[in-house]
Amino acid sequence: MIACLYSGGKDSTLAIHRMWDQGVKVELLITIVSENEFSYMLQRVNVTWTKLQAEAMGVKHAFYRTKGEKEKELVDIENALKQNKVTELITGAVASKYQADRINNICDKLGIKHYSPLWKMDPLEELKEISQKFDAIVTQVAAEGFDESFLGARVDAKMIEKLQKLHQKYKINMSFEGGEAESFVLDAPLFKKKVVIKKAHKEMNGSVGKYMIDEAELQKK
Repeated sequence: MIACLYSGGKDSTLAIHRMWDQGVKVELLITIVSENEFSYMLQRVNVTWTKLQAEAMGVKHAFYRTKGEKEKELVDIENALKQNKVTELITGAVASKYQADRINNICDKLGIKHYSPLWKMDPLEELKEISQKFDAIVTQVAAEGFDESFLGARVDAKMIEKLQKLHQKYKINMSFEGGEAESFVLDAPLFKKKVVIKKAHKEMNGSVGKYMIDEAELQKK
């Protein structure tokens, strides 16, 4: 079984596309839903809507829950992989050695082949590819310099310019690997339909904010 640890964000979605182009076609999306908003491993905002992205790609999907406690959440990830008899795993890790090392350890233990096609990818290169091929939005911000204008905004040339300025001023990781922000993909080349947000709301507290999807559906492209 070829699976992807899938958050619905730009990184895991791009990783699926990169591997698909290499002939490694994902068969299952595994989304781990964390109770902990500050999980070291997992994205939390809007992950329940990954069910629409899976349907859009025509790929099976499974939810698993975890309390999201540091290190202990790795057991839940491992169990999800074992239960689905995963033999090959795709992840969207870009720069987080903490995450990459732990997934590699799990895969080594279970004899799973791990694909991490975005590892050490230049952040600007990734953002440009996302802006040109995907319809992706920012769904959470949590770092100095971010404000409400980022929430729900598309990752496009204008967004990239704003992120470059934040990087220069505050040294943020433009791939968001330091937890600076999170994203959600509405459309991509492998999507047979696009995700359309019908209702959403913003929550902002200082430099921490969320764009919460309340209602969404799939529509024809």
